[in-house]
Amino acid sequence: MPSSLSAAAPRLVVGLTGASGAVYGVRLLQRARELGVATHLVATPAGILNVHHELGLDRSGLESLADQAHGPGEVGACIASGSYATDAMVIAPCSMKTLAAVAHGYGDNLLTRAADVTLKERRRLVLMVRETPFNLAHLRNMVSVTEMGAVVFPPLPAFYHRPQSIDELVDETVERVLQVCGLDAARPKAWAGL
Repeated sequence: MPSSLSAAAPRLVVGLTGASGAVYGVRLLQRARELGVATHLVATPAGILNVHHELGLDRSGLESLADQAHGPGEVGACIASGSYATDAMVIAPCSMKTLAAVAHGYGDNLLTRAADVTLKERRRLVLMVRETPFNLAHLRNMVSVTEMGAVVFPPLPAFYHRPQSIDELVDETVERVLQVCGLDAARPKAWAGL
């Protein structure tokens, strides 16, 4: 669906994979829209299955949350090129398979190609990795993407603001991710000290 946002609106690429935690990607899209951020969504087939399983959303419901939705096979999409300026990319959630592909420059689909473009253009790439416990391959891949300039951001909740619901935990994590992406309108709760 074409965006009705101005050309000056920040652009955020959102990837969604089959790892648990689809709520993070969905809430990220919702919050970006609230902030006037133009979003490009790429969801893997496993990501679509997981969104349906965890949240009851089908593909069209998920895609309606983005300004533009691209299939993983659409390697000719605008976000596959560094000439298409974006502000940041978040993969939420990021499976270990996708992490491995990004760590090794394996851009075999639009999601991993867009991540590769984000890194080569020195733009912010945030990977909300979801797996536990980590094995050595996971840890090495996280080191590799960090060395390339990505931010590894497991969705670990903060409790100092005394959240009362899962929604509050998710929202606060999403707000922090948007802040890490450089979006000034993001408003995570700041630690005020004791």
